[in-house]
Order: sequence, then structure tokens, then C-alpha cells
Amino acid sequence: MIDLYTWGTPNGRKVSVMLEECGLSYRTHPINIGKNEQFAPEFLALNPNGKIPAIVDSDGPDGKPIALMESGAILVYLAGKTGKFLPKSARGKYDALQWLMFQMASVGPMFGQTHHFLRAAPEKVPYGIERYSKETRRLYGVMDKRLSNQPYLAAGAYTIADIATFPWVARHEWHMVDLNDFAHVKRWFDTIGARPAVKRGMAVPAT
Repeated sequence: MIDLYTWGTPNGRKVSVMLEECGLSYRTHPINIGKNEQFAPEFLALNPNGKIPAIVDSDGPDGKPIALMESGAILVYLAGKTGKFLPKSARGKYDALQWLMFQMASVGPMFGQTHHFLRAAPEKVPYGIERYSKETRRLYGVMDKRLSNQPYLAAGAYTIADIATFPWVARHEWHMVDLNDFAHVKRWFDTIGARPAVKRGMAVPAT
């Protein structure tokens, strides 16, 4: 059994989608980041960085419980545990991992900054809005070009790179992006969004 500590954010939903796709049994523990529950001592014991998600797998690699933080690392761990959504070939694996890192290093931080300046900043900061909105659209362009000649982001297959990126694109309205401007991303988004496991995972936690 896996214990998932999460909230309804793109990073949290990466892991719940992966758990659903892998068919793993898990318990959900909502961590309300709006109430700063991520800074409670009990959660900091799992993730010293005070960020969701985190997991505890009672059946770790050596048969003992293992606690993991960082959504990308959790996806790699679950792929290794189940043998799913990370190609077996070295070339395919590294192709998927580079696009996972693209999400971790670019899509998440830049989209997140766009969300902040458009939705959360106490005052409108034109420089911040322009800077991050422009970079967000550039990243959509990178994905659109990548998806123009293949169905998924990496290795010609549905992988953890797609699972990591989808929940961020699902908030395209938050960063004022019309997916019709990026036809290949829209096709990819609609295809993944229709998967039953993705629908279930995106609804976690139920609040």
C-alpha cells in the first residue's frame, strides 16, 4: 500500500494520475496548502522542503518502507516499481527522462510564475506578467513542434513525461493560453485527457 500526501495542484496530480495508471493501491492524505499544512512537523518529516506531493511506500525496494519527495522522482520510482511508462530501451528511457526534466525545469516553474503574476500577486506587475506569459507561450511552441510529428512527448509512447506535463497544461486557462493556438498540443491534451485513469487521478484528492 502506498500513502499519498497531496493536494489538488499540477504537481500533486502527476502522482495520483501515475498511481491510477499503474493500478497501484494507495491511500490519499490531503495536505491543504491553503492552510499551510505542508509545514506541519509531521509532513516536514516526509518532505523537509515543505512541498506536496510525498509518498510512503510500505513495500520499498528492500522490502522496507520508503518515503519519497519531489514529484519527478516519485514518477521515476513508480515507473521502476511497476515497469510501466518508462521505456525499457536505453534510448527510449533517456528520451523520456529528458522531457520529464523539461517539465520539471521549464514547464512547471514558468507556468507557475505565470499563474502567480496573473492570479495571486497582490498587485499587477506588468513586467512579471509579460516576462512569464511570453516564456509560457514559447514553451507551448516547443511542445507543439515536438508533437507535430509524434503522438507523445517522448519515445513515440505515452510515458511519465506526458503524465508530468498534462496537469500543467490542464491549467491553460489560468495562464491565458488558448489551446487552439497550438493544434498539436491540443490533440495530445485531448487524447490524454480521455484516458479513464487520468480522469480519476485528476480528481484526487476529493475535496
